[in-house]
Amino acid sequence: MDVEILARLQFALTIMFHYIYPQLSIGLGLILVIIESMYLITRNPLYLQMAKFWTKVFALTFALGVATGIVMEFEFGTNWATYSRYVGDVFGSALAAEGVFAFFLESGFLAILLFGWNRVGPKMHFFATLMVCLGAHFSAIWIVVANSWMQTPAGYHIVGEGLQARAEIIDFWAMVFNPSSADRLIHSVIGAWLSGAFLVISVSAYYLLKKRHLDFAKSSMKVGLSLAVVSVILQAISGDSSARGVAVNQPAKLAAMEGVFQSRTGAPLQLFGLPNPTEKKIDYSLEIPKLLSIMSFHDPNAEVSGLDKIPPKDWPNVKAVFQTFHLMIYMWVAMLITSFLAAYMWRKGTLFESKWMLRLCVVSVIFPQIANQAGWVSAEMGRYPWIVQGLLRISDGLSKSVTANQVLGSIILFGIVYTLLFFLFIYMLHEKFTIGPMDAEKETVQYPSLQDYMESK
Repeated sequence: MDVEILARLQFALTIMFHYIYPQLSIGLGLILVIIESMYLITRNPLYLQMAKFWTKVFALTFALGVATGIVMEFEFGTNWATYSRYVGDVFGSALAAEGVFAFFLESGFLAILLFGWNRVGPKMHFFATLMVCLGAHFSAIWIVVANSWMQTPAGYHIVGEGLQARAEIIDFWAMVFNPSSADRLIHSVIGAWLSGAFLVISVSAYYLLKKRHLDFAKSSMKVGLSLAVVSVILQAISGDSSARGVAVNQPAKLAAMEGVFQSRTGAPLQLFGLPNPTEKKIDYSLEIPKLLSIMSFHDPNAEVSGLDKIPPKDWPNVKAVFQTFHLMIYMWVAMLITSFLAAYMWRKGTLFESKWMLRLCVVSVIFPQIANQAGWVSAEMGRYPWIVQGLLRISDGLSKSVTANQVLGSIILFGIVYTLLFFLFIYMLHEKFTIGPMDAEKETVQYPSLQDYMESK
């Protein structure tokens, strides 16, 4: 196989596997902040029980996220050396900021979060939880900023020529607030909130079906469901803003996402269909007239640029981008229906006894995972053939010395290791969920006072 295809495949597989865990950490971090704040307000030991249980799950996702994220940094040097040289000044700044603002913040307070229940007071423990949660969000900020610069580069100039050319930052804040960074960051973070919320919903529904840990499950379900309802609404608003940004800054990506082969005014929104690049049409399509123009420009008669304005050699893979984008939308609809229907049944007092609804809630944990993965694939493949939009093509970013056999060998080895890691992750999650939370009365923590601490010294 071609070395470029293999290198792209390897990075896609490693980043998609890695992406399972940070989104869960971000979502669970916010849920821990909510639960601990409720404990501080009420002093109800049930909330302490919930906080300690979900902290164990958070720790597992955090550990896997760190372990799987390191691999990608090595891939930049092994498979994408020319690209790394080209964006080194830009990425160096963003990743250094991540280390300072995110990694140090998380690592500095993580030990208190995990092991400080009987060593610090409740307010100090809550502060540590809050800092770890902020650290996880700061990590997302700088990673998304760096990736968004690849989509819509700003605040730079090019130094050197040919293989020695590289981008240098001339305006740091223009780089940070490039045209797509805010929209993409908000969209990604809300997606992470949904992942955490639906994990809590799924586990709570499982316990309710099994008639185990009922008080814990009902309270956890309410927290997860509340966050899910709010987040799914915010995601619709964020998606609308993101789509308008793509329409202005990356018209080729929007055209691929919606299968717009010919530029047209009053463009319809495709609900589903099969793109046919050969005949330049959507087969078996179901569309809503003028809705794409309305969503992209808030004007029913606005013109949406099609792929006819772009040389065919610069087209993204329309089939893949179209289907993954629509898969993301379908999963959002599934989350919307599940969360609103469950919230309605909760208010009616029938949720906890409805087996079919609880089964749907158990399965719903996969909805945000699929949506986040599909959205990421759509966003990245929609930039093709550019690795940095308009500046550096994917084929030019490859390392010049790496061979197809070397990349294929590493794909096989990483595939084996990642498969083992995934089964280990599932096994450990299953063990935690099988054991379940401790009884609420056993979770009461005697936080040490300052006087006790001084006397112990």
